[in-house]
Amino acid sequence: MLKSLDSTNRNGKKAVTSPAQRAPATSATIAVLQSNSLPALVQRDLERMIVAGELPAGTKLNEAALAQMLGVSRGPIREAFRALEESGLVRLEKNRGVFVRQVSVEEADEIYELRAILDEYAGRKVAQTATRANILELQALVARMDDAAARVDLDAYHRANMEFHDLLVTLTGNTKLVLTYRRLVNELHLFRRATLAQDGALPVSTREHHAIVDRIAAGQPMQAGRALFEHAMGSRTRMHNVRSAPSALQAAAGSGRTKR
Repeated sequence: MLKSLDSTNRNGKKAVTSPAQRAPATSATIAVLQSNSLPALVQRDLERMIVAGELPAGTKLNEAALAQMLGVSRGPIREAFRALEESGLVRLEKNRGVFVRQVSVEEADEIYELRAILDEYAGRKVAQTATRANILELQALVARMDDAAARVDLDAYHRANMEFHDLLVTLTGNTKLVLTYRRLVNELHLFRRATLAQDGALPVSTREHHAIVDRIAAGQPMQAGRALFEHAMGSRTRMHNVRSAPSALQAAAGSGRTKR
């Protein structure tokens, strides 16, 4: 988190310190701060907490409490809220406050259908243009998913899964597609975690990702696109299964780790 990023130096001005024990900033910390504004860092931290389920859907976000927790003033929090609203993760309600966005099952259905179409296009496009380096990147992410599935680490699997699909749409080179896709994925974050929290979901998901990469590596556009379409629609089916097993939603909104 960003706690301890704001501190006061001997001249009474704000100075940057590392999160650990307020030690002098390392070169890595300085590089991060130089390439990212404070509101952007706050946005990234809040986004991580929302996607990880630490701030569950429907939660009202308290500006003052978050500012204190992250060790920043309220200004960056307000700017981060506006950016998170644009990305589809929170909603701002006049005279009520800011809430983590809650998507109905009916709306999730529509989003999954649209996502499946975009995934199919991305699969076809990338299968035609992917370089050897691109394929190695995709394979590395699938390997991370394999490892997370073996450890039943839902949080690690979810991160690698999101990176995999984000890389796929990024490789299309279509900026509008990337922005649209990311918003859809953000809106589905709780449902996606819930589908992965079901018993037996991780092995199925990993097999599907292996099949997707195999078809891309073989230069098979139609098959790659179809594999991605079926993967997205399979996720929608698993989302519906969650409705009869509410505990999966609770697990998704919890620590991010499931155990057998």
